[in-house]
Amino acid sequence: MIKSLSVLWIYTITMDGSVGPMRVLVTGGSGLVGRAIERVVKEEGGGREGETWIFLSSKETNLVSAEETRAAFERHRPTHVIHLAAMVGGLYRNMRQNLDFWRNNVHINDNVLHTSQEFGVVKVVSCLSTCVFPDKTTYPIDETVMHSGPPHESNYGYAYAKRMIDVHNRALFQQYGLKYTAVIPTNMFGPHDNYNIEDGHVMPGLIHKTYLAKKEGKPLQVWGSGRALRQFIYSLDLARLFLWVLREYDEVEPIILSVGEEDELTVKEAVDAVVEGFGFEGDVIYDTSKSDGQIKKTANNAKLRKYLPDFKFTPFKQAVKETCDWFAANYDSARK
Repeated sequence: MIKSLSVLWIYTITMDGSVGPMRVLVTGGSGLVGRAIERVVKEEGGGREGETWIFLSSKETNLVSAEETRAAFERHRPTHVIHLAAMVGGLYRNMRQNLDFWRNNVHINDNVLHTSQEFGVVKVVSCLSTCVFPDKTTYPIDETVMHSGPPHESNYGYAYAKRMIDVHNRALFQQYGLKYTAVIPTNMFGPHDNYNIEDGHVMPGLIHKTYLAKKEGKPLQVWGSGRALRQFIYSLDLARLFLWVLREYDEVEPIILSVGEEDELTVKEAVDAVVEGFGFEGDVIYDTSKSDGQIKKTANNAKLRKYLPDFKFTPFKQAVKETCDWFAANYDSARK
């Protein structure tokens, strides 16, 4: 049964071994990953028999505020939390506002994790980013090297704030025995993303630019050289993996959620896929006066494959085409 607040019921086993209802609060529930999780759970026919899913948006609760965070937990009384909420933005916004990204995200993360502890939440799964990894390192990176050097200078505020979730989780386990954990997705994209051209991430920005270039009959202007390498994960694949982490993964240590190293692409290859997805036939111009950001941050998904050797990722071009089609159909209401 799904209610107007995006609620559905399941039964599960809690940490003390008892069987009973679970209430899963998803912060950032109206964003890219939150909407994908909601869709996947609905497609499951209500998921496993057992949980209540509550998707919380920033319009309902400002998680920077400790008082509003506590009020939300009082209202919904979650037993489990998927923590997606964050101040986010693309490369150029991060470069302009490192302080804002640091302060706001530190407040959000501390409020959610501390309030979860206070309210006896059994498990929290937080969302990190590959930007938490050191800028100067050997590749591929894995979960063990997160704290072994400073992150890239372009987005160090956001990166350090996200790293502190792992520190907080480890301290909660050491002091209280709580199994709170975090996942590290690579570059996410899909329906319901933020398609802001100035401040969005690489894929939604490219999709919006290409849509406008085709509509207006103008060249497509791409920022940077196109040579930076990225691993992209479709939001619906990520949502399925989030559900697995919530239900099955039992480590405090974080886990990388990503396609394999062999699926790493240049930004130019991503541009080509978006151009194909829209059937754009105009000129593509690369503005090399703009920064490429971190050139490479190849992630190793061996830990994920140890647990889920047969998980099938959506083919990249198919996922891009589905996202382009969604954006074109929902242009007026899409975040931008």
